[in-house]
Amino acid sequence: MIEFINVSKDYGTKQALKTLSLSIKQGEIFGFLGHNGAGKSTTIKSLVSIIQPSNGSITVDGLALAEHRQTIKKKIAYVPDTPDIFLQLTAGEYWDLIAAAYELDDQQKQTRLNELATLFDMLSHQDETLASFSHGMRQKTIIIGALLPDPDIWILDEPLQGLDPQAAFDLKEMMKAHAAKGKTVIFSTHALDTAQQLCDRLAILKKGELIYNGSVDDLLAQSPNETLESIYLKMAGRQSDTQLVERVEGASYE
Repeated sequence: MIEFINVSKDYGTKQALKTLSLSIKQGEIFGFLGHNGAGKSTTIKSLVSIIQPSNGSITVDGLALAEHRQTIKKKIAYVPDTPDIFLQLTAGEYWDLIAAAYELDDQQKQTRLNELATLFDMLSHQDETLASFSHGMRQKTIIIGALLPDPDIWILDEPLQGLDPQAAFDLKEMMKAHAAKGKTVIFSTHALDTAQQLCDRLAILKKGELIYNGSVDDLLAQSPNETLESIYLKMAGRQSDTQLVERVEGASYE
């Protein structure tokens, strides 16, 4: 169980996250939805200890993150919101770095690496640098590194971005299988169909505030004749979409 208790994050006078409280259970796929700047990445980066909240607390399996960071980090696989990291390393060197950080022995590392790199068609690219890769290949490299130690909690920030259809399908199947084993998957996405397809529960954030926390089915049940897209946009989008469209359509250009 992961719990956020009144978590806030301030950057000067801007509040990127406002007293967020929610829990994420073991054995579920939990999604974060929201526009750019809604607070999704701030929430995720707080959980993986990249940033420290201004207020509030986070616990993982009953352990306070502020007091047990190293123990909790070993429970987590993390894919950041950009794969443009460690560009000077080869893919193999990056995977070695991750294996060393998680203290994997050679046999554990090689067995798992062969499975993942074969699945994502990256085995023949391990001697090439990340700088030489396309965005999608960098994304695959980072995903392989994150999943190499196979910890209980997968935290994936926009993990499908840039992946080819086969790789995206394979990753989604792995996410389902991981949750089916009673473990936890947390991911953020802008793709509503992906959220609907994968999530047991989801949180919708708007300008740093939690505006929905529950299942997709419960969200759809609130407006049975509407699509998930229209429901989401009513909650998280502009309040004056209709008026804005009317103004744009009625504008004259000279």
